[in-house]
Amino acid sequence: MVTGVVFHEEYLKHEQSPIHPERRERLAYTLDQLIEEGIIDGYTVKLLEPTPATIEDVLEVHTKDYLDFLMRESEKGVSIIDYDTNIPKGVFQRALLAAGGAIRAAKAVLDKEVDNAFAMVRPPGHHAKPWIGAGFCYLNNMAIMVKWLLKRGFERIAILDWDAHHGDGTQEVFYEDDRVLFISTHQMPLYPGTGYPHECGAGKGEGYTINIPLPPGTGDEGYMMVIEEIIEPVILEFSPQFIAISAGQDNHFTDPLTSLALTAKGYAEMMKWAVEISKELCNGRLVAVLEGGYSVEAALPYTNLGIIAAMAGLDISNIREPENYLSELNWRRRNVCDKLKFNIEDVKKVHRRYWRCLKT
Repeated sequence: MVTGVVFHEEYLKHEQSPIHPERRERLAYTLDQLIEEGIIDGYTVKLLEPTPATIEDVLEVHTKDYLDFLMRESEKGVSIIDYDTNIPKGVFQRALLAAGGAIRAAKAVLDKEVDNAFAMVRPPGHHAKPWIGAGFCYLNNMAIMVKWLLKRGFERIAILDWDAHHGDGTQEVFYEDDRVLFISTHQMPLYPGTGYPHECGAGKGEGYTINIPLPPGTGDEGYMMVIEEIIEPVILEFSPQFIAISAGQDNHFTDPLTSLALTAKGYAEMMKWAVEISKELCNGRLVAVLEGGYSVEAALPYTNLGIIAAMAGLDISNIREPENYLSELNWRRRNVCDKLKFNIEDVKKVHRRYWRCLKT
């Protein structure tokens, strides 16, 4: 197994403000951790350098009016999109490089340069809609990559968005497209306030959007329950030719913006499952694209390490957590099982009409 990790020094230069949660240390500390562990060896884990996405590729997702606005305001560096998404100077070129990083990961997998790939990019993308950015996002890296794959003849692509926040931008792009199965697990209630089970697609895409709200406190066992009862059976029935993961690491129990309870080991186990099912269904074609994750010191380096190790087929048994945080983990996990089972049944009720595997 050879796993590609897409990275560029320019990703460290994006800054909305020194105290913004989406800051350069998200990647800098992860890179330090990967170097410390010695897993970037060029044989098991290989660094891949991206190039910017073309305007043509971006226009497959975003409107020309929005791109013109973002390009113009990026030259000034004084505008804002929403209360937590401003437009710093130069962000347009860095957003193009992030989208290009996702495409670079997919191309490396298609060309068999690597077996699978993790696009460790920023700024993130899954809240960006065709007509506007939002939630720290400017261009929808995942959607741009998937559109790039569709143009190359793929007919069935599965997106699993496991970020703690609902991937509303990605959902909007593919809401009427039956070639793309979009599955989102996300904390509810939480920003952006979308992602209810009844949001299940429209037109030809009806049934191909599956939203699985998670109660605060959902941890490793809860995520595996959701995978076993909904995600795995549906993906097996859909039989994708490519699997793409919006890998938000803000489900970790130390994340300051969310209230879920995943561990770094839990992330590694989820990715191990994803790698195995990609081998079964689509010759191992799998790309993960970094989205959120804001516990910069306590979690993100360990979660990203666990994910990359699982993708590369390395031993994940020793993925660790800072011991002084474990009491927080136990507190967050209390009394979520019954609520989670209710949510799972609610999703099944909506989707039994579309998926045979959910009828029993």
